Amino acid sequence: MDGSRRDPDRPRRSRPVRVAEEIKQWVVERDLKRGAKLPSESEMIGLFQVSKGTVREAMRILEAQGLIVTRTGPGGGSFVGEVSAERARSLLANYFYFQDLSLADIYQMRRALEPELAASLAGQLDKAQLDELQALAERHPQPAQSPEEEKQQHVASLEFHARLSELADNRLLGFVIGFMARILTDLTVYRRLYEPPNVELWQRGRRHQLDLVAALRDGDAVRARAVMASHMAGAEAMMAAQEAQIMRQFMAE
Repeated sequence: MDGSRRDPDRPRRSRPVRVAEEIKQWVVERDLKRGAKLPSESEMIGLFQVSKGTVREAMRILEAQGLIVTRTGPGGGSFVGEVSAERARSLLANYFYFQDLSLADIYQMRRALEPELAASLAGQLDKAQLDELQALAERHPQPAQSPEEEKQQHVASLEFHARLSELADNRLLGFVIGFMARILTDLTVYRRLYEPPNVELWQRGRRHQLDLVAALRDGDAVRARAVMASHMAGAEAMMAAQEAQIMRQFMAE
């Protein structure tokens, strides 16, 4: 496209950024896996017909993204890396930090996805995995006695869902659900949604988690889906009420 007709609202990418994209495309086209060695710097210069400085800056960009790993010494060089799920969630969280997400936004997604995750896991988990989920659900057998303990219980409840997401065969489904658990944890702490203490929320959440583990042990996908759907609906209503009460207290002060 003629540069004079470029979309004025689209930021112009620097040459190192463009070369970084070309390197990624080069790796994808060759189906290179984690640990595969990349061409040397001089070979990169020839491949992409750019200067040494541009190649070095492009490689720094890819290294910062976690897509390549550079090692020095004998046998060193640049190698294909792999972005961890935690790093990807952190980068995505940086984007949504400026999007003013609401509880309704998050629960709209959770209501649609988490019951399906629960159904997909029924009969698929081994005893050790089920026992781990059971222990997470039973971590707090009594209602909280302080705001700090209340916060810990909220975070622990979301850790249960994060662990479920890690067990998903569908990696995309698991990643999205794990990301929602992450941002909901951040919102809960940042907005202090654990105040004031809510015994009904603790009781209902704990019961649903225990019922879900039982359904998963029985391999009952229909019951697992129904338990999670009920859990999502109730949790959304109670968290929204919690948020509204906090706002009323703030306005009164």
